[in-house]
Amino acid sequence: MKEIRKISSRDTFLVRHPILRAGKPMESCQFDGDDIDTTAHFGLFIDKNLIGVISVFKNNNAIFKSENQFQIRGMAILNHFQRKGFGIELVKHSEEYVKSQFGKLIWFNARESAVPFYEKLGYIKIGEPFSIADIGIHYIMKKKLANAYE
Repeated sequence: MKEIRKISSRDTFLVRHPILRAGKPMESCQFDGDDIDTTAHFGLFIDKNLIGVISVFKNNNAIFKSENQFQIRGMAILNHFQRKGFGIELVKHSEEYVKSQFGKLIWFNARESAVPFYEKLGYIKIGEPFSIADIGIHYIMKKKLANAYE
């Protein structure tokens, strides 16, 4: 059985650590804003096993004019479950959550290797690539949402 449900920030570490922070201390999985009320974390479970995570932060980026922006962070799927459509499900679930919060725009810093994945979901690259220390090359990506809840 497969389901997506809200989880705690600590629960995200079970997937964030091996996929996004391998070889780094567990504390590196804690993101600023993880535990504030406007942040939501979602886990994708298969047979009660957590295999994927995504976090949604209410966070405006000054380069965008849209109000009520949300940032996706920490999207990860365990290696054995990658390339099976689970990441798409988590992103779409997050988009629906943002719409329910009257969000107008989702943005994030995408790893260079993940850009084609997000482009297939309608996200566009903004600006030039940049490097995040100890992680690698990233692009800012965004998507404006048609808000069905207005």
